[in-house]
Amino acid sequence: MRLSFLEPLYAEPGPFASAYLDTSRDVEHPERAIALRWRRLRDNLTRQGADRALLEVLEEVVGADTEVPGIHGQAVFAADGALVLDGELPRPPAHDSARYGTLPDAMPLVTQHIPEIPYLAVTVHYGGLPTAKTHGWVRVDAETGTWPASNVTPGERLHRRVAVATWHHTAVRLGHRLDEWARRACADAVVIGGDDWASNVLIRRLPHTLRDRVVRVGGPTPTDTRRALLEPQLNIAFRGRMASHDRALVDIFIGRRALHLAAAEGLSATVAALQRGQVAALLLNHPPAPSLRLWAGPQPTQLALTEAELVSFGVRAPREERADEALLRTLVGTDAELVVVPESELRLYEGVGALLRYTDPGTPS
Repeated sequence: MRLSFLEPLYAEPGPFASAYLDTSRDVEHPERAIALRWRRLRDNLTRQGADRALLEVLEEVVGADTEVPGIHGQAVFAADGALVLDGELPRPPAHDSARYGTLPDAMPLVTQHIPEIPYLAVTVHYGGLPTAKTHGWVRVDAETGTWPASNVTPGERLHRRVAVATWHHTAVRLGHRLDEWARRACADAVVIGGDDWASNVLIRRLPHTLRDRVVRVGGPTPTDTRRALLEPQLNIAFRGRMASHDRALVDIFIGRRALHLAAAEGLSATVAALQRGQVAALLLNHPPAPSLRLWAGPQPTQLALTEAELVSFGVRAPREERADEALLRTLVGTDAELVVVPESELRLYEGVGALLRYTDPGTPS
């Protein structure tokens, strides 16, 4: 997955206040519940050394996502007395948390974006007889998104109302419009739900390239939930699935590893490649544990396994940081991607590997 959405986080030098909390609206007196959650996090940040200016910035935005209905969470980050990022979470965090440190605690936000599957969702509603000779209307709603984040941040939506008598003919033009839309969104799948007859008419008239990506789903298909179109069906269809872009990167890594080409594996070799800005995509079997530490300097590529190594590079006063925080800063700062691949798909040595942009005599073997 691409990490460009994190760039605002690293435009400030820090230190950062990071907070994750449940802001669901499916409980009685949600504002009271959110205020209580924030009070606990505020006290936690105060104990960690966050100043009043940072806390006031966060307090202004915590719970301000009132337009997002249902179950969800919020991730907020502030530095230098200003808000730097406010993100919606498609799932509430398992535990509310707050952290004040030299780097933002961004990995929980990233993991809620994984696997970042681009898609086109379509609902086709019709309540009449399965024939174009009757009166009535077919209503089509379509929406692009990137699952699972789009559950709470839906994308652009298209709405069409078509007379049943012209549905067969109009479905051809609509199919081409959906094909163009899916191409712009780089959609991995086209998820279609709704009336069987009207949906089948549309599917049969889709261009072949789009028809091959159709996933038919059943169940209720409301369009007025203010959340992602076909949200429950998307959660079932995409659970456990990798984005096709990420899977392609994994396949390239496997091929390069077999031929001993531009790939690194293991923590030491991967960190060495990150120091040189060689990494195009970092592969992880799972996000690093909070206990895993790396040493970091002020620049994104100043990353090492030991303090002595950074000092030998001329870095003054290196800091020991959580590995997940340090790695994300380096990835964003070097425009590298992140792929989390299950061990069942690819077991990496020490759980980490990298696709490299280039190799030279200095590349660690």
